[in-house]
Amino acid sequence: MVKRRSAILVLEDGRTFHGEAYGSVGETFGEAVFNTGMTGYQETLTDPSYHRQVVVQTAPHIGNTGVNGEDDESDRIWVAGYVVRDPARISSNWRAGGGLEDRLAAEGVVGISGVDTRALTRHLRDRGAMRVGISSVEDDPAALLERVRRSPQMVGANLSDEVTTAKPYVVEAQGEHRFTVAAVDLGIKRNVPRRLAARGVTTHVLPAGSTIEDLLATGADAVFFSPGPGDPATADGPVALAREVLTRRIPLFGICFGSQILGRALGFGTYKLGYGHRGINQPVLDRATGKVEVTSHNHGFAVQVPGAGDGAVVPDQVIQTEFGGVQVSHVCLNDNVVEGLRAVDVPAFTVQYHPEAAAGPHDADYLFDRFAELIEGGGLDRKQSEGGGLDRKQTEGRDNA
Repeated sequence: MVKRRSAILVLEDGRTFHGEAYGSVGETFGEAVFNTGMTGYQETLTDPSYHRQVVVQTAPHIGNTGVNGEDDESDRIWVAGYVVRDPARISSNWRAGGGLEDRLAAEGVVGISGVDTRALTRHLRDRGAMRVGISSVEDDPAALLERVRRSPQMVGANLSDEVTTAKPYVVEAQGEHRFTVAAVDLGIKRNVPRRLAARGVTTHVLPAGSTIEDLLATGADAVFFSPGPGDPATADGPVALAREVLTRRIPLFGICFGSQILGRALGFGTYKLGYGHRGINQPVLDRATGKVEVTSHNHGFAVQVPGAGDGAVVPDQVIQTEFGGVQVSHVCLNDNVVEGLRAVDVPAFTVQYHPEAAAGPHDADYLFDRFAELIEGGGLDRKQSEGGGLDRKQTEGRDNA
């Protein structure tokens, strides 16, 4: 049996964990966060929203099904580091094209295994997400701690430009084409345009720095703001773009970071959660239907609306903004965090979680149907785009969506 190289993990408060190198040998830094999903580790690793984060997997066994060429949510692994307790010695799945550790090593992802991830997760829950370092080349925790405390924080980090597409591309509709959507890529996952394509939507994916003219040039019937990493308080460009979309009354749907962008565009603030929501088992109430959904999450920031925050019950009345009334449409039942917004007077809605979830759950997949209904009932009229108005029939359809 080959002896593994030793490794250490040091949090910025000095808490240290010892383990073995997993993946690439080296040193890495980022924000320590934990993911409670029992499956979907490949999708987690390739999710751009995890850029500059070191992911701790709470599930004890990781790597059992290997990796394949189909489940990636982007074209690379984005996590800054990876922490697991008991990595699989072999992978077993008919779709597997290789092992997880080999993939991590090939892409230079520094990880650590043999860690008491239960104790580490409890520490992060008590103290909050914080900076961390993993090293398999340094055996002095004090020396690594110094470098951890010099590493950048997530608060104030503007990361969309680091994960966005370099040039526009198109994902065609499946079957009969119904609508065209311009998607602003702030860290989009591949399953978003897939879920839209399944509903007859052709998606033009555009870089994060796109202008309103770029969006309109696609001939889009609606606009989508994607998930992504970083602090939404830094995303002034996308916020200004969202305000342009709202002003022109173009149907808008946003997910996760995109929900925070809409919140800021409407005049709300954002704030950093203590340790965030990351996993595939978060209960969310849809206030429109009264249904509780099991949902997939990956966010460390949230929208602050008047009268809510710090666990307070989110008000259900209409909140007046520059763009008319807004309602909190979805709420997390664990901590009362705002999980969705619905504009009353302009065609826009968002959710903070992931209806495109892969590997699941799929309770919230209906939201893509809701988006299609919004477009169908209040779609952008080319003749009206300059004036920015919807006729009465369109408005009624929009409000019923």
